[in-house]
Amino acid sequence: MKNIIKNAKKGILLLALTVTIVSFANENSFYNVSVVANKTTLTINHVKEGNLLSLKNALGQVIASETIKTTGKYTREFDLSFLSNGNYMFEVDKGLEINEIPFSIKSGEALFNKNEEKVIYKPFIRVSADMVFVSKLAIDGEPLDIEILFTPKNSMNSTVVVSEKIKNKDKIERAYQLSSARPGEYQVILHTAGRRFEKKI
Repeated sequence: MKNIIKNAKKGILLLALTVTIVSFANENSFYNVSVVANKTTLTINHVKEGNLLSLKNALGQVIASETIKTTGKYTREFDLSFLSNGNYMFEVDKGLEINEIPFSIKSGEALFNKNEEKVIYKPFIRVSADMVFVSKLAIDGEPLDIEILFTPKNSMNSTVVVSEKIKNKDKIERAYQLSSARPGEYQVILHTAGRRFEKKI
């Protein structure tokens, strides 16, 4: 009888440990997906009202998009059977963070691989007086190309005043001083993770 009680306690402890591990794993993933027939239910954790959800093809072209109108957990059912065979992606733009959820379509069925999910941290551009500050988290070590152009007033010709490629850094921080001696416009152009970001000053 003592052995039965002892084994039962071990079973309960193991079950509790398993539930804890599964819950922890779910908390670490920014999304969950369920595919039943041609219905795909996507749940995105930790969204904010105003985040943008987009469906893109392999070329990065937007097929559909919507602004999320809730904060916390977002759930939406999609019928993706209209898509032709190929690679696609759900993208969640959260301001300074982009969540990529890639999937493929085969014979009308959506196939997801959680190992391919990715978080891209956008570069941040801040302007203060004649100073431009550029910062970015680069946890995966992706390089950042920085280019600053100056276009004089009433001119169509731009001059490159800054051109720099930064790599092999987990955290990127740069500061540039711009001249205000001549009237005109500056344009900060950043390339990272196959994307382009820009700001006019």
